[in-house]
Amino acid sequence: MRTSLTVCLLLAGSMAVSYGQSPYESSADFAKYAMKLREQALLKVEPQVFVPTSSRTSTQRYPWKANIVTTVFWIGEQPTENNPVPNNKSSWDANWTASYGGYDTPDPSSRRNFIPVSFVPRQNPFYCALPYNDVTHGQFKPEAALVIPWFKQAYTQQGQSVCKGRWLAIRKANRICYAQWEDCGPFRTDHFQYVFQNERPKPNLNRGAALDVSPAVRDYLGLQSTDVTDWQFVEVRDVPAGPWRNFGDNNHFVIARRQTEQRVVQETTDKKKK
Repeated sequence: MRTSLTVCLLLAGSMAVSYGQSPYESSADFAKYAMKLREQALLKVEPQVFVPTSSRTSTQRYPWKANIVTTVFWIGEQPTENNPVPNNKSSWDANWTASYGGYDTPDPSSRRNFIPVSFVPRQNPFYCALPYNDVTHGQFKPEAALVIPWFKQAYTQQGQSVCKGRWLAIRKANRICYAQWEDCGPFRTDHFQYVFQNERPKPNLNRGAALDVSPAVRDYLGLQSTDVTDWQFVEVRDVPAGPWRNFGDNNHFVIARRQTEQRVVQETTDKKKK
């Protein structure tokens, strides 16, 4: 559909140039004009819900952020000198501990298969935090629509974060883990120049830490409490099979699996009624 749309817009743009209607006077600028028309038309296309069915090789659309100081945090964590804010709530969930289902203990002896032994998490145990929040006081920040690459595609309503739940690939040596962005920090929530652009992290009280990861990510990658990793944003379709697909009401793969199971049950019920 997008190919056909582009062709139509190119033809329309070409006619506009011929009749002097284009805002660009030279043919060398025509490509920019055509792409602008295409983007305007795409904004009118109804959004589609993507249900992942398989993984594919990463498109490398988003660049790797290399050598990022990475710290471990967890849901229910109590305040410390380096982290004065308790993690019983996140930037996007005032009842984060309750939503998760309990205290996500970092104690390795109280964990098994990347989750606490005392309960099954109701959200993905593979979570992380980056130092940007796209929402403030129930409204999108002024720069959000301009700096977040997927803003137009993910937008649902004013003040509904388009960052929460996004997937990251996190790399340490030759191992890569996948996690969902579920909180903001460490230390700041306004550094879009680093999160979405090319700026390096700012100095802070924790060696310039600019990525927080959960105990599950720590365990999969074998991280220390403060370590160094690389990370990049990835699309849902590029998240491969792994333990990060197993749990969570916020997990795209769990949601898709439940939808498939419900459909099979409904089809079976319908057949029995015939």
